[in-house]
Amino acid sequence: MTSRIPGADEFTSRPIPREELLRQISPALPLHRIDDEQAGQVNALTYEVVRHRLWAITQEMGETLRRMSGSHVVTESNDFNFSICDELGEQVQVGAYNVGLIGSMDLAIVWTLRNRSANPGIAEGDMFLCNDPWIGGGLHQNDAAILAPIFHEGKLFGWTTAIAHQVDLGGPRPGSFSPSAQDVFGEALPTPPIKVVRDGVLQRDVADAWVRRSRLPHLVGLDLRAKIAANNNAAEQILRLIAKYGADTVKAVMRRMMDDAERRLRAKLTALPDGTWTAVGYQEQSGTGDRGLHAIKVAMTKERDRLVFDFRGTDGQTGIINCPYPGLRAGIVFTMLPLLAGDIPWAAGGLMRCFEIVTDEDTLTNASFPAAVGKGPFGPAWGAGNLVAEVLAKMLDAEPDHRRDVQSICNGTTDLCVVSGVDVRGGGGKGFVSPIFDVMAGGYGAQVYHDGVDTGGRLIIPSARAPDVEMTEYLYPLVALWRREQTDSGGPGRQRGGMSGSVCYVQHPDQTGTMSLVVSGTGKVANQNVGLAGGYPGNSQLDLVVRGIDVPQLARATAIPADLDELGGDIEVLPCEGESLLGPGDALYLHWQAGGGYGDPLLRPAGNVGDDVRQARVSVEAAREVYGVVLREDGEVDAAATDETRGELRHRRATGSQLSHTRPTPIGAPDLTGARRLDDNLAVVDSPAGGTVVCTHCGTRIGALADGAFIAALARRDAAPADAGPHIWRDPSVYVDAQVVFRQLFCPGCLTAVHSRVVPVDHPLPDDDYRNWT
Repeated sequence: MTSRIPGADEFTSRPIPREELLRQISPALPLHRIDDEQAGQVNALTYEVVRHRLWAITQEMGETLRRMSGSHVVTESNDFNFSICDELGEQVQVGAYNVGLIGSMDLAIVWTLRNRSANPGIAEGDMFLCNDPWIGGGLHQNDAAILAPIFHEGKLFGWTTAIAHQVDLGGPRPGSFSPSAQDVFGEALPTPPIKVVRDGVLQRDVADAWVRRSRLPHLVGLDLRAKIAANNNAAEQILRLIAKYGADTVKAVMRRMMDDAERRLRAKLTALPDGTWTAVGYQEQSGTGDRGLHAIKVAMTKERDRLVFDFRGTDGQTGIINCPYPGLRAGIVFTMLPLLAGDIPWAAGGLMRCFEIVTDEDTLTNASFPAAVGKGPFGPAWGAGNLVAEVLAKMLDAEPDHRRDVQSICNGTTDLCVVSGVDVRGGGGKGFVSPIFDVMAGGYGAQVYHDGVDTGGRLIIPSARAPDVEMTEYLYPLVALWRREQTDSGGPGRQRGGMSGSVCYVQHPDQTGTMSLVVSGTGKVANQNVGLAGGYPGNSQLDLVVRGIDVPQLARATAIPADLDELGGDIEVLPCEGESLLGPGDALYLHWQAGGGYGDPLLRPAGNVGDDVRQARVSVEAAREVYGVVLREDGEVDAAATDETRGELRHRRATGSQLSHTRPTPIGAPDLTGARRLDDNLAVVDSPAGGTVVCTHCGTRIGALADGAFIAALARRDAAPADAGPHIWRDPSVYVDAQVVFRQLFCPGCLTAVHSRVVPVDHPLPDDDYRNWT
């Protein structure tokens, strides 16, 4: 008998038909299964009781994990999650923490069933450890999962999973993120599912090998045990539930939970218009030294009760900005669940039956081994999720009953900055590694009827938290000069995007030596947090180190600096992907992304803009230059000056376009009886020649809907990025070589903005969005 050495392609995971999976599971592993007739026999009362108990068990898993973990990633920022699955890995109930972490957990279980059921076997009391992004159960190597089978009367009944981000799992850089990695071998090692608990006993050799790779073995070891405990606790309670109601009944409830979620989502999709919607986004700098923009493309087709996400045309894998297929799938899931299934219980196994993915291999969003994938979650996976959010919003906006669910893109991505060094406070000498998690306080995107939530968190982590600043200062030798919401950060629009914040840290006064910084960010040039229906993007992400500040460590300081201008020193703009140092005379400044706006900002009620200024959400300058609202010295709106200024801004939009000598049509209330709305600005009226697109604000007939022909009739203006507002970075050449512009499309009549983006000059026009709209 010969041993088979698996190739790289075998360490991958994709959805496969249930029948095929059953054929690949070892016959030595008995499964607890029920047929369709048994699944339909549970009564309504029992269903509700058991369903809610399963939900409560998942919540208790989270409390167990958080109370045992010593990592502030878990205890302060809630960067973890958990799930309950059936015998084949379909997720019955998931937690409301980091949704991305469970977006591919079922794929990891499927892989384990296919590749571990025969050797080394899956038995009662076993658990498997995995941090392999190609297999699932985590989007990059820092996401480590424990997969725990549950047995009843000798049969595999189901699984529980617990997963959390680990601060450091080895690799050449502290925090396990290397901007200069050429492939996965320059990052933390991926580990396919390995048996870490056998017959209820932690395997010391495996546990020792696991923590040995880390610069923080005590935290990694404690998190390992916390996840094991969370799974044990869940298994005990599920077995109690089985003892009370019977295994078949509990499994029937699990099956029905997924079926109900699928049915409800399919019903929602059926009520929405069929069509195809497209979006293109960019990742900046593929690694240290790169100055390129790398495109991710999606075309979402909705037909009857099913969605197809087609990512063909996305750029090839390069540098560190890659994710394997499970990461792409997770990006879709962590967007769909809150946006499309916010009113449906998250039985993710049922919800994921409603879509399929089409993608090329060897691309940013379907990278092949051994690509570097350390940036997978907050690079291409999140970038793909943003595009999915955009096309979903376009689809929802075209259906009046669902416009309340439309949301512009939230904070776009994370602002990764890992600070590391030796903490010498109190005469000690302990090494530390700390991602700056203040950036969790991102701004939410604007909606059709509401402004975005200021510093509300993250769409993909519903329970995300920014850590207590005092806890950060207690754990690490850093002092915060400020952490605050940042004026003008929210994307301008008829509804304003939610604000983001900034934080500024210096070394603790007792600290000596230099700290290391590893930084990674996207949205510093081509914004990830785009607006919709003419709404402007939220702020550009910005990371700086200020060298040689006037009060380096606040020693004997009588006042704390309140802004960058008060720090003194010289500003160093940190790259999208790179490394730097933080010395005793330096300050670290991070300004993360806010939410995009919705609708033309010139349509925002002037009184709302005045309120924004009084509440420091918008500056006086932005109120005038972006919103066209002029305030008197007493802070009240000057109505006459505002009307004049808004007229001037509309006329300015014609400059450089084919309408440079026209006078804008007045805004009014045109009769749109019988028209079908496309979004805030555009509607379709029937005509003998077919549908004609009209402006909802002035009634101008723009052009034929067919094949997006009306796009050519829109006024177009490419301007400098700074024209989008003071929150947009003014000099893209600091980061990339591509020419970047603020591109707007306007109604040719009233010059209302219908499309506003900061993009490379060769970015495609949005005509494909309407080619298949019905």
